[in-house]
Amino acid sequence: MRAVIPLDDAAADLATAGGKGASLARLARAGLPVPGGFHITTGAYRAFVSGFREEILRAAAEGDPDRIAALFEAHDMPGDLAEEIRRAYAALGPGVPVAVRSSATAEDLPDLSFAGQQDTYLNVRGEDLPAAVKRCWASLWNPRAVAYRDRNGVPHDDVALAVVVQELVDADAAGVMFTANPVNGARDEIVVNASWGLGEAVVGGQVTPDTVVVSGGAVTSTRLGDKAVMTVRTAAGTEERPVPSELRGQAVLDAAEAVTLAGLGARVQALYGTPMDVEWARHAGTFAILQARPITGLQPRVEEWNDSLKGEYLWTGGNLGEAIPDVMTPLTWSFVRLFIHEAMSSSTLPGYDVVGNIGGRFYMNLSVAYSMARAVGMQSRLSAVEQVFGRIPPGLDVPMVPTSRWRLVKLVVPLALRMRRRVRENLRGMRAFLATSQRRCEELRARIAATGSGPELADLWAREIEPHVVTSCRMLEAAGRQGGATLVFTRDRLRRMMGEVDAEAMLTGVNAGGELASLGPVMGLTRLARGEITRDEFARTYGHRGPHEFEVSIPRPGEDPGWIDAQLAGLRDLSSGTEELLARQAGAREEAWARFARRYPGKEAGMRARVQRWNAVVRDREAARSENMRAFWVLRAFAVRAGELTGHGDDVFFLDLEELLALLRGDPAGLERVPVRRATHERYAALPPYPVLIVGHFDPVRWAADPDRRADLYDARGGGTPVSETVTGFPGAPGVVEGVARVISGPEEGERLKAGEILVTTLTNVGWTPMFPRAAAVVTDMGAPLSHASIVARELGIPAVVGTGNATMRLHDGDRIRVDGERGTVELLAPEESAESVARETGG
Repeated sequence: MRAVIPLDDAAADLATAGGKGASLARLARAGLPVPGGFHITTGAYRAFVSGFREEILRAAAEGDPDRIAALFEAHDMPGDLAEEIRRAYAALGPGVPVAVRSSATAEDLPDLSFAGQQDTYLNVRGEDLPAAVKRCWASLWNPRAVAYRDRNGVPHDDVALAVVVQELVDADAAGVMFTANPVNGARDEIVVNASWGLGEAVVGGQVTPDTVVVSGGAVTSTRLGDKAVMTVRTAAGTEERPVPSELRGQAVLDAAEAVTLAGLGARVQALYGTPMDVEWARHAGTFAILQARPITGLQPRVEEWNDSLKGEYLWTGGNLGEAIPDVMTPLTWSFVRLFIHEAMSSSTLPGYDVVGNIGGRFYMNLSVAYSMARAVGMQSRLSAVEQVFGRIPPGLDVPMVPTSRWRLVKLVVPLALRMRRRVRENLRGMRAFLATSQRRCEELRARIAATGSGPELADLWAREIEPHVVTSCRMLEAAGRQGGATLVFTRDRLRRMMGEVDAEAMLTGVNAGGELASLGPVMGLTRLARGEITRDEFARTYGHRGPHEFEVSIPRPGEDPGWIDAQLAGLRDLSSGTEELLARQAGAREEAWARFARRYPGKEAGMRARVQRWNAVVRDREAARSENMRAFWVLRAFAVRAGELTGHGDDVFFLDLEELLALLRGDPAGLERVPVRRATHERYAALPPYPVLIVGHFDPVRWAADPDRRADLYDARGGGTPVSETVTGFPGAPGVVEGVARVISGPEEGERLKAGEILVTTLTNVGWTPMFPRAAAVVTDMGAPLSHASIVARELGIPAVVGTGNATMRLHDGDRIRVDGERGTVELLAPEESAESVARETGG
């Protein structure tokens, strides 16, 4: 093997010139603008170390980098090799400054980059060159290079190092270019990072560069960085200097230059046939390519699911967002949009998005509700919105939709009239629907299982499945709308008359007039544990309810025997069963009514009738919601059968409804989008739950990467309301309890909650209900007086504080806390207070 070869020599392959050298040779041969130079081959390195190679390997095994450095320093470069290097250098021109770059044989591979593991020396001249080459060789054994090879299973005795010597571009600007977007995986976007001076400050991470995105031959976005430092040439080499103030905020590249550079990047990618990470430099308006390696760890191509980009609105994950806690698959989002259209027809206000998908999660647009209330002069009724969707932090300026009051009035009034007629008509059929829904859903699931072809299943969808789902959604809307403001104003009036504790006690008893659907699963488990019903009866009656009941890609509890076993196990360590809790609450309720009768003689009958209407509305709403979720079990059965009939399994969950129906009828075009959507779903599902409230444009990935992120509020306008130092929320259910906090992120961790501990979590839905009898109290980030946690906790007499916004930020597993469900406060107890409380409880 020759010791020195030209930069574009065809012999400059991986084994001879290392990864970096082989790449530069390939670029040069393709006519790309690569600075001139030459390679010092791996053969020269092997010849140099041949006399002390075993000593190097022993020192590496013993973790002694200083000994290795001393070995290289102690050996002189052979005179003939030094002379050959000097001749190649002289051919570049007299006194040309060069970059001396390491190029290992295990470097710049498709799966391993080794970027930055060995050393580079800049602005080297003349007689200094042989010494710089020796230092480059020695850097093959520096601690970070050795550790990197160890982590990636690369044997030390297999590697060798070539050196690339190139003319140093006297760059006024430099940076890195990615020929595919490394953040979102988009293959049609080229991302250019640019800063002043040589490229070392960018590559080394000492500077925040400009970021320019080029797509379709044009700049699509530019973000200027704070380019505080730059690498410059000096007589002694290079050094970091502050960027002149007039350049820090100035764009390094104009649009035309960015497009030109992207064109070079496209040529590099075409040469290699894969997305590339390219180092570049600019001198006097001319670009040079300094290095190119495959992008390692490139994210799969992803889409952006983000309705927050549609305008500056206030979004909330409260209420329905609690019922849909997951990152939704595209098919689920299709079904949810159908649900919204039929069950929340007021959300179809023309021209405005009242619901949205932000990073795969469900959000409601409160800006529309606030704007509508202001337009019709009902600002005083906005407290009703908070009862349903949760509290807006004091001082938060809610952005309004950008339209005139009169336009909103013209839209709202006809909508309200149509809504009233629609609810009245659907209420007539609600009782019959609730009575037959379970049988009808079982029939539909059986019909789905019996289908023998895709077209047959598509026909069944149009003929029977969709009509039933639509009816169930409309019945839920009717049940929720009946009684007008009964749910909100009855509670407010009782609180004014009797105070928080008695009011909440008087409002319980929903379950006494007929089973409350939210309590159904836990009541059913109790009967199953006593042998009063079979497992099959439990699964058929309650198996559609669970923590993920909207998400059709996740099995229902009725499909999962392990879920039933886990819940039954949780009942065994209860100090008080569900029925005992209900009976105790019934006693407290009647005592409160007795106090009401004494305080307001002659008014008890009228108020009882009003509360009975409250209870009936709550019961109907919960029953209709339960049957709507039973219809979603039918939707899951439809999707699973579609996967079986088409042979595409769970890929169908990543199609939207129209694409799935087309697939059933023989059109597979939608399947092309499945890999991107699956990658998108995985990306969002890996992030923590987003803030309860979002104002303006929100980037879930950037938010999740912020160590100071807030779980209660994100306000893109900046500033915003301060994070509360205290944990306060809605009084969900009265009572004062002290105990150990158990912070649980999801119902799958339910076994961690021991009897008598306080459940602290982001949100609850019906899938959490089996845990409630074990909890001494419940505290949630999300929620409102009419949310699941409040209703169930009130019925069971469990103190609850909901909608705190920050409980999971402020409280930690094992903290001893005091929950006051009457005042809506949660207090972290000091150790000495905890000891006193324990002594009082034990009589010590």
